[in-house]
Amino acid sequence: MSKTILVTGGAASGKSRWAVSYLAACDYVLYLSVADKVDHDTMGRIEYGNKHNYVEWDIKTGVKSAPADVITDHKFVIFDNLAAYASQVMKEMCSDIASMDEETKKAVEKKIITDVSDMYDKIMVIDGTMITVTLETGFSVTPENKEQAVFREVLGNVNQRIANMSNEVYLSASGIQFKIK
Repeated sequence: MSKTILVTGGAASGKSRWAVSYLAACDYVLYLSVADKVDHDTMGRIEYGNKHNYVEWDIKTGVKSAPADVITDHKFVIFDNLAAYASQVMKEMCSDIASMDEETKKAVEKKIITDVSDMYDKIMVIDGTMITVTLETGFSVTPENKEQAVFREVLGNVNQRIANMSNEVYLSASGIQFKIK
């Protein structure tokens, strides 16, 4: 049975570490990174898991658009991270994020949600597991910086939809993950 998981939490709360550890013993995992390079700690965990579990992972960096197109026959996928992807989509769709109107916000949210839905659909077809890592926006006050406030609103709305679509949701705090769905 396929499984979709969302792990959310604050910056440096252990989300990526948990996702990598969750699938450490699985072979042929696809690690999709929006960043151009996997951070040193995460890469170390992946290499350690591969060596000690005799598995081989594929790592794709710089995933800036159409992430579902990168998924082929991998039964296990980690998408790291939805917040960075949302930021990328916002920049592509609106040159002045601070002045983004409601119609554009909705279009941005729809594109991001559709892209994640497309990945989830591919995982369901192959009966696999996908973990999406995102940044939690709900624990802070609205930033005074307009661009940051728009990002927080868009990502918060996207996170809610993806959480509702996911089979399981985990909240990461201080390196401890709590299953909340």
